[in-house]
Amino acid sequence: MKTVFIAGATGYLGRYLCAEYGRRGWYVIALVRNAKTAGKLSADTLVEAQATQPQTLHGLMNGADLVVSALGITRQTDGLSYHDVDYQANLNLLQEAERAGVGRFAYIHVLNADSMRNVPLVAAKADFVDVLKASRISSTVIAPSGYFSDMDEVLSMARSGRVWLFGSGRARINPIHGADLACVVADATDAEADWIDAGGPEIFTQTELGTLAFETVAAAPRITHLPDALRKGLLAVLPWVTPRRVHGPLQFFLTACAMDMVGTTFGTRRLADEFKTTLTKPAPNTQGDQT
Repeated sequence: MKTVFIAGATGYLGRYLCAEYGRRGWYVIALVRNAKTAGKLSADTLVEAQATQPQTLHGLMNGADLVVSALGITRQTDGLSYHDVDYQANLNLLQEAERAGVGRFAYIHVLNADSMRNVPLVAAKADFVDVLKASRISSTVIAPSGYFSDMDEVLSMARSGRVWLFGSGRARINPIHGADLACVVADATDAEADWIDAGGPEIFTQTELGTLAFETVAAAPRITHLPDALRKGLLAVLPWVTPRRVHGPLQFFLTACAMDMVGTTFGTRRLADEFKTTLTKPAPNTQGDQT
């Protein structure tokens, strides 16, 4: 039986990766920071370690055939930077994989990264990919266009009564469901692929995304297009007036929303179905503390 070591196992994609490799007969080792708070994972073994602390990783990958890392910051916590996690923690994983003689290292990147290296979140990932490609370990890089879960913000705006877009709204994206992306990753590592730009089966303009969100909530579309100059102005000023945990994700969003984010189409799951499922959950509380 082949063994896969999955980092970022408790995240949106990581949980699907554990389930998919397990379904294919792999022995799944999931890296978690705290097994008690990890929740239910489809893994054979949970190992506790801090990827930002390389000494805690020693020996954990012995006997593994494959490492898959979906590790990265989504919301900045613990005072850690994108360089600390998206670059250095993944580098720690790679160096331990090299020491353990792992045959392949797969990494979840981001589409169009070379066009967004001015964004700290993306730059940290891209810098790690540069090191990964130079490693003696064979590598597979998967660069998704965006997750279904990222589209929840559009649905949230529609539920609030108005969708706000920058510019014309003609930029396109084909987001992908986590389960479909996990299949792409597993297929790519099975095939020993070098690099795949991955998206879902449907391509939307931003305006079409907003329209779909309003159709889901059974309301007439109310979409406001803000001047693109405002987007550029926000990119310039946000780092000076907001903390890093706020402006970091916004820098990525404001940069990515101005370009097409369309990868090779994979999967079968449709965004309309995801929106309907999300709609059955309570609307997010927009007042009080945010975490």
